[in-house]
Amino acid sequence: MLETSARLLRLLSLLQTPRDWTGTELADRLGVTTRTVRNDVGRLRELGYPVHATRGAVGGYRLGAGAALPPLLLDDEEAVAVAIGLRTATVGSVAGIEESALRALAKLEQVLPSRLRRRINALQSYTVPVPPRPDRKGSQVSADVLTAITAACRDHERLRFDYRSHDGTSSRRDVEPYRLVNWGRRWYLVAWDTQRGGWRTYRVDRIEPRVPTGPRFAPRELPEQDVAAYVARGVATASWQYRARIIVHAPADVIAERLPASLSPVEVVDEHTCAVLLGSNEVEMLAVWLGALGRDFEFDLAESPELAEHLLALAERYRRAAGRPQPSTAQRTL
Repeated sequence: MLETSARLLRLLSLLQTPRDWTGTELADRLGVTTRTVRNDVGRLRELGYPVHATRGAVGGYRLGAGAALPPLLLDDEEAVAVAIGLRTATVGSVAGIEESALRALAKLEQVLPSRLRRRINALQSYTVPVPPRPDRKGSQVSADVLTAITAACRDHERLRFDYRSHDGTSSRRDVEPYRLVNWGRRWYLVAWDTQRGGWRTYRVDRIEPRVPTGPRFAPRELPEQDVAAYVARGVATASWQYRARIIVHAPADVIAERLPASLSPVEVVDEHTCAVLLGSNEVEMLAVWLGALGRDFEFDLAESPELAEHLLALAERYRRAAGRPQPSTAQRTL
């Protein structure tokens, strides 16, 4: 009886893997005959586990969703990963799940073997979470809001919501939602704004969905394949105080390797020249990026006078550091 019970647990663990198992594969894993596998599947069904079976060359067994959550059988690495995820969720960016995460974590830690409990406790003891900045304490989002948005993305249904912009003004938006992006402690929605006729990125903590959702829509091609990089670049550039379009005398692929993906994409001008939009809230940071290019460049002095002035001051500082004499007036005018 003990052998049968242990075998049923092992079978249940295998069936929880999201794939189809043939009877022969399960028999090999369990060290029994295919007839014993069929009998064990019948026992699991009697216990209330919805084990689906399909016939044919590509058929097999799969555990379906039932009316109640079955016991999850996790290996060591899976258990540690779940525990770390639950611990992170207790101080995460989704509001309202902290208590549920703590309850689930307590249940998991109660049954963990001591060797795994020590690993997780060491992680807790020797890591220090960074508390949210005062200006970001209100950036948590509701789990209900996240669920509503992801459902609209999945079902290709237009989403209507009230949106509060960074200056506090409110507006009504009607969008086609596509992707949610989690960046640090904030969530962003990438959507097609039907009223403005273009792609927009919205902070989810400023969204108040309205029900019901709108009609279904035909999906469009995303603005970029790498949606995370698209959001990171858009969030960064939206707050730039200084910006400049730089013409670089080097091939685009060479310069793209020197700049992070969060910056604007490098534009090909010709095989020997490219252009890139650089920006920052500090003109000093623009000079840092220009120094990282390692190639000759130029930009419109009239459009970026602050950058031009800073580069002149920086050049003079470097000249003094290098011990070079200051050029004479006649030399400077040549």
